[in-house]
Amino acid sequence: MIVIVDYGVGNLFSLKSSFAAIGADVIVSSEAEVIRSADKIILPGVGAFEDAAKKLSDSGLGDLLCSLAAEGKYIMGICLGMQLLFEKSLEYGSHKGLGLIKGTVKPIAEVIPADYKIPHIGWNGLKLKGEKSPIFSKIKEGDYVYFVHSFYAAECEENTIATAEYGAELTAAVQNNNVIGCQFHPEKSGEVGLKILSAFCELE
Repeated sequence: MIVIVDYGVGNLFSLKSSFAAIGADVIVSSEAEVIRSADKIILPGVGAFEDAAKKLSDSGLGDLLCSLAAEGKYIMGICLGMQLLFEKSLEYGSHKGLGLIKGTVKPIAEVIPADYKIPHIGWNGLKLKGEKSPIFSKIKEGDYVYFVHSFYAAECEENTIATAEYGAELTAAVQNNNVIGCQFHPEKSGEVGLKILSAFCELE
């Protein structure tokens, strides 16, 4: 069973629909015991890092996710959900993340050309890094996925499994053992995104 964590800041319907489309058993829940019983966990997120981090902290779900990650349970963060996996974010101040992946979330404005639009919205090809991650087992180098973001994960080369080009080489996906993050939206990335979600479901 896949549990999508509902903590008040996520595009839950499209994610749930995507998992349903690949035949996955999926539940959306904010209840600790339901999340604890999951085979795998999805941490979604849209909006501001500080607000999302506070909601996770206040609800106790942040501590729960860290505990489950330590137990070896597979967790995938998507978009802002991926950024929350990092040690901290510099989005309008400095804010503490879950610390499950080393690195810092920074503004893309610092690294892309001045004439590039922010947020970065659109389709970009994936450049796979290092040994191919199992979540990319069903796709190939250069396959396109859909991004919407103004901040990116930096200082995380050792855990970067894919990048994408948008005036600079930006982190597209990361993995630290059983903790995975996608800056792009698999649920908005058509057949390629469904293949990534399917591969995540099959991880053992």
